Amino acid sequence: MKPNNRGLLWVDKYRPGTLDEMDFHLELKERLEGMAQRADIPHLLFHGPPGSGKRTRVSCLLRLIYGPAAEKLKVEHRSFKVGDPPKEIEMTILSSIHHIEANPSDAGFSDRLIVQELIKEIASNAPLDVTAVRVPFKVIVLHEVDSLSRTAQQALRRTMEKYSRTCRLILMADSLTKIIEPLRSRCNLVRVPSPSEKEICDVLQKVSKEEGFELPDQFAVKVTKACSRNLRRGLLQLQSSKMDNYPFAEDQPVSRADWELVCIDIASLLMREQSNKRLLLVRTRFYELLTHAIPADAIFESVTMELLRSADQEIAPAICECAAEYEHRLRQGQKAIIHLEAFAARFMQIYKEYIDNQYSMLIDDD
Repeated sequence: MKPNNRGLLWVDKYRPGTLDEMDFHLELKERLEGMAQRADIPHLLFHGPPGSGKRTRVSCLLRLIYGPAAEKLKVEHRSFKVGDPPKEIEMTILSSIHHIEANPSDAGFSDRLIVQELIKEIASNAPLDVTAVRVPFKVIVLHEVDSLSRTAQQALRRTMEKYSRTCRLILMADSLTKIIEPLRSRCNLVRVPSPSEKEICDVLQKVSKEEGFELPDQFAVKVTKACSRNLRRGLLQLQSSKMDNYPFAEDQPVSRADWELVCIDIASLLMREQSNKRLLLVRTRFYELLTHAIPADAIFESVTMELLRSADQEIAPAICECAAEYEHRLRQGQKAIIHLEAFAARFMQIYKEYIDNQYSMLIDDD
């Protein structure tokens, strides 16, 4: 792990630039190096939990394929005219002379049209001069493919077949189960599991030495457990905790992101009162998180886990069953706020019935 000048955040400053700098999942290094050495690579699908290092490994792979030119990136704000009648959709694209990166799920209902237009525009161009680069094709990196609609994924499958001669796709997803089988079958799957708690502790200790401060083993373990094996989150929490208070105190809590604190507050609101007025307030908090680009599934998971920690274990099975149902609806639907609010309302019903039953039992005992 070598520091770089990419940003003030440690998660960017100490992001590995090559596979040799990676601190864990070293078995993937040989596999990716083998792919880069060939004159041709297949379509790839990197999948694994958030913070496991998917994006970093894709960047390292592109550097192996194209050399340092793949790191010379520029940010473009592009407008695409799609649909009938045509409408203009703004997209942010990261690109080099050899590849582009985009998140078509940002287009919402128009993700299918964006996928087709984006790949068609890039892949229909003539291949790069093979004398100038080692590989005669461009690479398109698509993030959060598991958030695309089924129609967009089907369009992606058809388009990648059509232009396979002039481009390769590298797809990234947190959950493989959200991707249709025809799309999975056309890609070489690369699983990037979460780092172990020991591996995260080792990385945190290395960063603390590079930054020149003492990190007690106990606090490193505390950060590791709080980040849920998400290395990106762990580095952010360590940096935030150091800014809040240093030297670290024995009873010092690990700093949490603002959106996580809002999720904790939402769970507290649901526990304290079950009413239409309270549900309206919770809906407002959900909207605040969604408008600040916090993923709906992250909100759902955070609120659910906090409810399970706070509620009586007697109703934990009912909460889990309810959460499973509405998480499925959240994945299938388009309007996240509807399913988040429906889950909150259902939890209120479950919790109020439990409280009323407990009160009735106390009255009967008396």
